[in-house]
Amino acid sequence: MSVAKVAALSYYPVKGLAGISVETAEVGPMGLVNDRLFMLVEPGGSFLSQRKLPAMATLRAEVVGDALRLSASGAPDLEVEIVYDGKRRDVSLFEKWFGLGVVQDPAADAWFTERLGTPVALVRVTPEHERPGWGVNRGQTGFGDAHALMITSQASLDGLNARILERGGAAIPMNRFRPNLVVAGWDEPHTEDRVLRMRAGAVEIGYSARGIRCAVPTVDQATGAKSGPEPTRTLATYRREPAYGGGVSFGVKAAVLAPGTIRVGDEVVVQEWIPDGTDPAPATRA
Repeated sequence: MSVAKVAALSYYPVKGLAGISVETAEVGPMGLVNDRLFMLVEPGGSFLSQRKLPAMATLRAEVVGDALRLSASGAPDLEVEIVYDGKRRDVSLFEKWFGLGVVQDPAADAWFTERLGTPVALVRVTPEHERPGWGVNRGQTGFGDAHALMITSQASLDGLNARILERGGAAIPMNRFRPNLVVAGWDEPHTEDRVLRMRAGAVEIGYSARGIRCAVPTVDQATGAKSGPEPTRTLATYRREPAYGGGVSFGVKAAVLAPGTIRVGDEVVVQEWIPDGTDPAPATRA
């Protein structure tokens, strides 16, 4: 096996919006610093994502000091001060997690509402936010679906695209899967499935569960338009996961076991493997 390295790092300040690619990242217990600490919610408090509003992919939010800078093609930029604590409101994810979010600047709500064409509000995690994930290593997460990190590999994407091309489709970019960390240098596709513990730079990472994919990978991240049926159609031919309710998987969800700094180009060292043909995660589900 060739030397594995960190090929790309991305964080997503507002859940469901465009990712921010970085060369270096600080990683804390909830993942890359500033990853999915903000969320858009409907008037009733339920979260919004590209599952319901694919156009969210075309909106960009970037943390700049103590401000959040919002931008989109053809729209005026807006910079608002981050409210770390203050007025709170009830929020929820998947009708499974119910908690509180800190209300942000109403100007941000208006900006997002105009761009998306539906009433939305921006919230941030509370200072005392604590939300465990699930799986082999539970870890903590902000407003991510359920885990601190999404990890994919270049070999997995190459293998998937080869199959898509064989079926007459067009290759897709990695951003369809919205990973935090992409590994290059593993020879076999889906090597990440077998990594129980690894170190990337100064960060120790523990496997939580397979990354079961929803409809978001069928959204073109550049245009915000659904362009399916790929990659879901092809993944369904070889990545169906009966132990996860029959969903299709690509990449893995992971927890942060030891925080630190990570850089593109850092070596990825596997410390412990999951035995071939096994997956301990499904047995941990409630």
